[in-house]
This record gives sequence, structure tokens and C-alpha cells, in this order.
Amino acid sequence: MKRKALILSPLVLLVGGFIIMKILFSFKAEKPKRNSQITPRIVATSVVSLGEVPAKLTTYGTLASSQPGTLISEVSGTLQAGDIAFQPAQSFKRGDLLLKVDNRQINLELNSTKSDLLTALSSLMPEIKVSSPKIFQVWQQYFDSINFDEPIGELPTTQDQRLKALLARYNIFKLYFAVQNLEIRASKHFFYAPFNGSIISTQLRDGSTAAPGSRLGELINLEKLEVEIQVPAKDIGWIHEGSPVILEPEENGIQWIGHIERIGNIIDERSQSVLAYIKLDDTGDVNPLAGVFVKADIEARMIPDAIKVSRRAVYEESYVFLINGGVFEKRPVGVAFDEGDYYIINRGLTASDTLVTELLQGVSAGMPARSRNAFESKE
Repeated sequence: MKRKALILSPLVLLVGGFIIMKILFSFKAEKPKRNSQITPRIVATSVVSLGEVPAKLTTYGTLASSQPGTLISEVSGTLQAGDIAFQPAQSFKRGDLLLKVDNRQINLELNSTKSDLLTALSSLMPEIKVSSPKIFQVWQQYFDSINFDEPIGELPTTQDQRLKALLARYNIFKLYFAVQNLEIRASKHFFYAPFNGSIISTQLRDGSTAAPGSRLGELINLEKLEVEIQVPAKDIGWIHEGSPVILEPEENGIQWIGHIERIGNIIDERSQSVLAYIKLDDTGDVNPLAGVFVKADIEARMIPDAIKVSRRAVYEESYVFLINGGVFEKRPVGVAFDEGDYYIINRGLTASDTLVTELLQGVSAGMPARSRNAFESKE
């Protein structure tokens, strides 16, 4: 009997413990079920509005003169100072006398030839008075107009064959053209500035002796400055001669206005680019300096029915995300132009689409989404 009791005691205890545990669990409150609904992703958006968008091409270049010049002497003689100091970095204005060559000898030769012409005319005048009294006064006035300190006037014209013969017999034509030739030679003794500019370098200074062919110095025209740029061959079709350009030099806050002056027609094989040249139109109150490095923003041709979108909102240059019906929609698009930080899209979007404008990670089409603009307006 005692043995049976010993065997049944653990079994009774085990069954009793199980019953008590069931009773205790029955008193425990049931946990509420979790809500399985996914919270919508709140993102920045904008409403698509299509229109004409100007493509902007950005490149860089250096400001330089489109008209550099070299002073070369065509006559010989001693160089003499002009109106300004003939030295590097010296600025000058149009019409300033830069240098001159001693012209005493050429002046003597010129005046001697004028004297010969006056002598020939004085011998001819009596015969003109007798043979052609009607035109005598014309030739008398021409004779009186010849001055040793002024350029010779144009020789009177005539259709009278007898008068032409007289003029040829007295060497009037020959002496007249000799005077003109000497006046041209005399003018080459003076070097006047043809534009506003600056002296880059000098090979000879005043006091030196020049010979025909001597290089005197290098000049640049500061009235005609241009920027040489390289345009990728793939983008050359977007610009044209006359395209407006905004130029920004290294100085902050300065902008210059220009336009595409000319475009090359040869592609550089190494860089696969085409040279183009920008002419400055307006520099305001700031005088541009040759050699300044500038950024050029070229307004290329207009793209119709397009929108400019931040680069971060376009994925793999082929699709964007929209919010449509409270969920993300993946939409293929066509990129018409790459502006660097922006893409210009002209295919795939329609007006009033809600475009996601921020960079998304870990999302896919069909996930719930809400526009941040709409969310903030309800708060």
C-alpha cells in the first residue's frame, strides 16, 4: 500500500500543477492585435508644368584680344618718342602717336618734288590760258592750293585731249604721282594707334635705328575682346551664331554680356570638341583684362513642351518617380538635354503630374506615398 502511494504522489503533483497553470493563464489579458497597415512615405514633390525651356550650356575659356597687332617699320631712320612711353603694359587710346621715325629727309624730298610740280605748272599756265581759257581758272586755283605743309589736292580732271597732251608734255602727271608716292612714304614714318589697346612687348625703343622690316613691338586691341571656348561635338548643334552668353570672371558678383561670334567647323580628334568664339557686348563699368579666366553660360535653343528637373530626381537618366493615387509610380522619361545639375525632360511627363523631387532610396512602385506639401498644408 505504501509502495502504491509513493508511485502515485508525483503523478498527482504533476497533474495538479498543470491544472493550476491553465487556471492562471486563463486570467491573463489577451494582447491586442498589431495594425498591419504600412505608413505612407512623405516626400518632396512639385506639380509638373510644361513649356518652352531654354537649354543652357556651360563651359570655360580665357579672355583674349581678337586683334593682336605687330608694329613693323617700312622705312629706315632713328626712332623718336611719340605721345606715350613706348614700353610694355602701356595703355593707349585710338589716335595716339606711339612712335615716329625721323622724317626730315623724306620731307625735303617731298617738298623738292612739289617744287618741281609748281615749276611745271607755272610754265603750263600761260598755254592753258591761251588754248583753254574756260578752264584756266580751275588750274589757277589748283596751283594756288599747293602748300609745302599740307597734302597735295587731287589733280583736276579733263576730257580735253589737247589739254591732256599739254599736261603730259610738261610732266604734270608724272610729278603729281611722284608727290603722292612720297606723301605715302612720309606717312609711314608715323605710327598712330588704330584702336584703344595696350603694348604687350617692345623690340626697339626711341633712340634706336629702324630699318625696313624691323619689328618694333606687339600690341593688342582692347576694344575687340573675345573668349575662345571648346564645345563638345555632341552639343554643337544646340548653339548658333548670335546665341546670348553670360560671362562670369573670377571676381565675385561681376557678369558680362556677350554672344557667339563664330563657330568652327573642325572637330578636335583628341578632345572631340569644336572651337567657338564669344564676343563681349557689354561689360558695364568694369574694364575687362586680357587673360582673365571666365565661365560662359550659353543660352542654347529652346526646347518645347519640356520641364527642367533636378538631377537627383532622375534615375539612370531614364525614369522618375511620381505620386499617383497615394502610391509611388515609376515613369520612364526622355532626357532632351543634360545641363549638369539639371536635366531637361521633354517626354514621359504630362501637365499636373506630381513629380517626386528628392532622391529616394529603398522604395519601389506601389508603395504608399504622400506629398510633403500636402502634409504640411494640413498641419
